Amino acid sequence: MPLILVGGLVFGFGLGFSHMARPEVVLDFLTFDDFGLLFVMFGGSIVAGIAFWTLPKLRDSAPLTGRPYGRRLKSFDRNVLVGGSIFGVGWGLSGICPGAAYASLGVGNWPILYAIGGMFIGAYAQGVWRSRDAADASAAAPSDD
Repeated sequence: MPLILVGGLVFGFGLGFSHMARPEVVLDFLTFDDFGLLFVMFGGSIVAGIAFWTLPKLRDSAPLTGRPYGRRLKSFDRNVLVGGSIFGVGWGLSGICPGAAYASLGVGNWPILYAIGGMFIGAYAQGVWRSRDAADASAAAPSDD
């Protein structure tokens, strides 16, 4: 748990330091007025890529879970396309993505609480919708009796 806390602190500090926790900076990126976010994302991707390439060579298991490293391939299906599109609309409307929203609180952006509240309500609604679909599918499945 301390490692997770340190990771969150570093992530939040980096977002605040680079001004990426400010919705107006994100909206400037999305309207092609400022490409600073692109460089921050590119830098983060390089560091993450090096870590994901190096750690499996140094350790047999993940440091936090103890499980062996492995790839989890997710197919590109309708849920990915629709979910990504909805995420993009929310990102464009609020000017902030989930991780940066929490960091935005740290830099004193209190109105972002509306976006965070909306994220929780949206995630809850999606969970209710998906569990209802799963319950309907299991009820419709024929029994082997």
